[in-house]
Amino acid sequence: MTDLSELALEELCHTVRDILAKVAPLPLAHFRTPLAVDAKADTSPVTIADRQTETALRDHLSLHFPEYGILGEEFGNDRLDAEFVWVVDPIDGTRSFVTGHPMWGMLMGLLHRGKPILGAVQMPALSETAIGAPGLGAWLGTKPLHVAAACPLEHAQICANELPHLLRAFPDAAARLVAAVPNLRATADCYSYVQLAAGWVDGVVDCNLQPYDYLPVLPLVQAAGGIMTDWAGKSLHRGSDGRVVAAANATLHADLLALLNDRA
Repeated sequence: MTDLSELALEELCHTVRDILAKVAPLPLAHFRTPLAVDAKADTSPVTIADRQTETALRDHLSLHFPEYGILGEEFGNDRLDAEFVWVVDPIDGTRSFVTGHPMWGMLMGLLHRGKPILGAVQMPALSETAIGAPGLGAWLGTKPLHVAAACPLEHAQICANELPHLLRAFPDAAARLVAAVPNLRATADCYSYVQLAAGWVDGVVDCNLQPYDYLPVLPLVQAAGGIMTDWAGKSLHRGSDGRVVAAANATLHADLLALLNDRA
């Protein structure tokens, strides 16, 4: 399939919603139950729920799209040179998941020749699905999403995802954010990007991400009218360094970049 018309993307969105709805009961069955937690090589946690969920997602995708590649968190990559590549994070927020916090999600994105063209966030514990694609806009269920109206940095609601890691790895940038942003919230995981797309917050600062963390939410933010780049202001791609800044408008995005890079 090489047709990237709005109709083709709309059909893909319907299929993604259907797959996520079918798979969501699987991690929910493990949520808030006694669960063994293993540590991966990078010390991040993983459970049987992560593995079973990704297996189910990959099975559905392989059935519907046998020629597409897949980039997944738990079971590696397959045919990354394909024209279309799915990006899958079965449980974004495993630490939230294993501690009974409901703000974990299932992420699915689609790349066309390396460019993110569709992104979806399924929040099983909230019974919410957000999805976005160019030309189709962004949606939370049947509700259209759009980022908030412009506001100055001193009034903006900003999410600092993974703030403990930000403080350890980039203490100077973190200190500037804390000093300059009165409404800075310590958050985690994928839902901050849904909040941005919905206009509930104005920006997100993130770090220590992998491609399966940021590529699926990028089209959602962009389709809602937002801006999302790396900390240098460059476009995100599979090889980006995992530092992300997203904002509702160009002025706020520039202000956050200036803070992070000490250009204020």
